[in-house]
Amino acid sequence: MTKALLRTGVAAAALMAAMPAMAEEITMIVCGDAMNPVQQKYIDQWVAENEGWTVATEVVGWGQCQDKVTTLAVAGTPVGLAYVGSRTLKEFADYGLIEPIPMTDEEKAAYYPNVVDTVTYEDQQWGVPVAFSTKAFYWNKDLFRAAGLDPETPPKTWAEVIEDAKAITEKTDAAGFGLVAKTFDNTVHQFLHWVYTNNGQVVDAEGNIVLNSPQNLEALQAYKDLVPYSEEGPTAYEQNEVRAIFLDGGVGMMHASISAVSRLKDTQIDWGIANLPLGPEAKGPGTLLITDSLAVFSGTGYEEKAIELAKYITAPAPQEEYDLDQGLTPLRPSAKIDSLVAEHPYWAPYIDGIEFGGPEPLFTDYRGFQNIMIEMVQSVVTGQAEPADALAKADAALKDLK
Repeated sequence: MTKALLRTGVAAAALMAAMPAMAEEITMIVCGDAMNPVQQKYIDQWVAENEGWTVATEVVGWGQCQDKVTTLAVAGTPVGLAYVGSRTLKEFADYGLIEPIPMTDEEKAAYYPNVVDTVTYEDQQWGVPVAFSTKAFYWNKDLFRAAGLDPETPPKTWAEVIEDAKAITEKTDAAGFGLVAKTFDNTVHQFLHWVYTNNGQVVDAEGNIVLNSPQNLEALQAYKDLVPYSEEGPTAYEQNEVRAIFLDGGVGMMHASISAVSRLKDTQIDWGIANLPLGPEAKGPGTLLITDSLAVFSGTGYEEKAIELAKYITAPAPQEEYDLDQGLTPLRPSAKIDSLVAEHPYWAPYIDGIEFGGPEPLFTDYRGFQNIMIEMVQSVVTGQAEPADALAKADAALKDLK
């Protein structure tokens, strides 16, 4: 998406909104390789309960999905409902391309803490969360043993991570920690893990840029301190590439999503999962909260029915069934989720971090935000800038971007 493309479509979208067509078919774009049967089941139920209405779904691959949704919206021929990354909601909202989707206090309270913040901008919700990702800490117990560390005691603080990474690097053939610093979106994500495990923020509740804070400086300094004990050349690696090194036994610790569990079960590695280690200012377990959402686009003439459909298929019972089917971090607590954690304790860290977690910051130009943050991290990792200077530069750039 580009600002230019969005601007050219605002007038067309406004014209469409002024002349709504009384359609009886809701068009819906779903990102992925195939329509999920759980979601299809509940779409079919909604259609059965709403006489005269149908839903036409189109599955679009991940690489093209967001661009197609955007192109249709700015051309004045919007899809009714679409799966989007929540980080794009502010951009769509600022250009008048999507509808607010108000939530009642009861609806908000049903989610885990801070989840609704991922879709909230100027006190309005602009999407309904439909997929949720959090991160946890993985360690290789075999490498801990080889380094003379207690394999059953993972580090709980950043200082302990650095100390353990140093021991693994010096006493084994592996790197201590998998540091993500490639020119890729999850470089921003991993840095935000550190921000939210030290009571930091990028944007405060009033919308002010607060990147240049003591908490975030401590996070960036920890990055610098880890470089000697990480894989060689961190700027060449994104999250999945670091995970591959971990799966080969080449790195002792990493941050990763729940999907790493299924891959580790196929290895000979003795591994463990814990909460993300905490910085000195932390109030409790934290993590980055990433959601994807269902957004309702303006100008179709059936926006209210599309909102109704979006809420129907993401209601607590359907959404929980979808979360469990897809192996996603659950969006809401329930007795069934408690049972899941009791049966599979490795799920606990993914939920523990939610309470003090934070969202992907919402920017109209999200790619601009992403580039500024990546440049900041890379400048420190490569030794081109000191943490304090890099943080101040990025803070000023974000304020100009805002």
